[in-house]
Amino acid sequence: MVEESGLDAQLVYAAGMPDFRGWLARVERIGGCASPVKLAGHSVTRDAATGEVLHVFSSADLPGGRLMIACGNRRASRCEACAYVHAVDTYVLVVTGLAGGKGVAESVAEHPRVFVTLTAPSFGAVHRVTTGVPCRPAQVSKSCEHGVSRGCGGQHGKADLLVGTPLCPRCYDYTHAVLWNAHASGLWDDFVKRLRFRLASVSGVKRSELREHVRVSYAKVAEFQRRGAVHLHVVIRLDGPDGPGSEPPGWADGVLLADAVRHAAGAALLSTTRPDGAGLALRFGSQVDIAPIRAFAAGEELSASGVARYVAKYVTKGDIPGLVLDRAVRSRGHIEAAGLTGHGRALALMCWDLAEWEQYGPLRLRAWAHQLGWRGNVATKSRVYSTTYTALNRARIEHRRSQDDRVPDGEREMVTEGSWVLDGVGHDSPGEVMFAAGIAEDKRLNREIAREAGAYASRPEK
Repeated sequence: MVEESGLDAQLVYAAGMPDFRGWLARVERIGGCASPVKLAGHSVTRDAATGEVLHVFSSADLPGGRLMIACGNRRASRCEACAYVHAVDTYVLVVTGLAGGKGVAESVAEHPRVFVTLTAPSFGAVHRVTTGVPCRPAQVSKSCEHGVSRGCGGQHGKADLLVGTPLCPRCYDYTHAVLWNAHASGLWDDFVKRLRFRLASVSGVKRSELREHVRVSYAKVAEFQRRGAVHLHVVIRLDGPDGPGSEPPGWADGVLLADAVRHAAGAALLSTTRPDGAGLALRFGSQVDIAPIRAFAAGEELSASGVARYVAKYVTKGDIPGLVLDRAVRSRGHIEAAGLTGHGRALALMCWDLAEWEQYGPLRLRAWAHQLGWRGNVATKSRVYSTTYTALNRARIEHRRSQDDRVPDGEREMVTEGSWVLDGVGHDSPGEVMFAAGIAEDKRLNREIAREAGAYASRPEK
């Protein structure tokens, strides 16, 4: 009862703010952002030809004297409202590269394209998700050199916390695992290079002239496996030399693309060294999934929209409980106290310890210990694959401006100048946090209702 009274008091306090309705409308406009960025300043819009002042916008006229903008964080663990926007943008980015739109020719739907999953190699035996069979059948040698059983007769569901953890932590190659994560982006770059080399080789085209015949375009998203290693989900498409608006040559078909992907995945290689100086070859794992993408698929085939939804859901994952954190760590003590599992803690601490070695300085392992050494962008694409996040955000801003009756209309050319400074991050009170969370939750429920209504409407009549 005491806690409920405290919450009520916080809500009443927030609702009693000056111009509460204006503040609530602003939070509504940014979708219930959990950690808004607050700016103080002003902007002036003038006629470019005459210098006439057409519009003045000042934070002094807003609730609290500050302009609130959404934080834009892609991580659902940090801000679910902004993560949803990022997921939608990722869906649009991927699907337009498969079906056209947003400046991409619709003929791109006829180009060869595949959906590829590239995994990490094994760093040691781990517990697996199984149904009806043992996790690890008994081995001829029943125990490892540390006296730990090499087998596991249990069955693990997806929610089982044992999944992904080593059978023997002392046998698990944590050094290899961390260095693989840290070099995964570089290994991807080598994969793309070898993919182009393979296409040139099988087509009889000189490597230096391949770009004059065919262009490789892609959109990629990274995901952490339960064992703490990243793997890559990638849409790869073949275009003509001028990008998505030009047809690839006749020899560049889906079969050839799949063969080239498989070859490049097996050939991609980076070399580094262990702390003791021993060489370490970094490769992709032997499990490489390659599936053709159809514009409209049936059965087990992949459709353009299905792939886009699959990719988009991964960009909002900021943390994996017990394994990956959504904020940087500052010390070994921070890692120890972060609530990680033994496996997650061992990986993060390995990042921290390897950073002591000068040879790993460029990897910035301590800065990325919360991501187990991986330091790439969660989603990337080639330059002409499709539209961009920037273009989508700009279109959203222009749409909002078009709905603001304070902004002058007309064909005249305008110039806007402003002066803004950071004046805080986040909400000012627990009551504000709760009101914002309520707005975000309402929007989430509305999306679910709309989704269910759409699914119901699309069902065939009996």
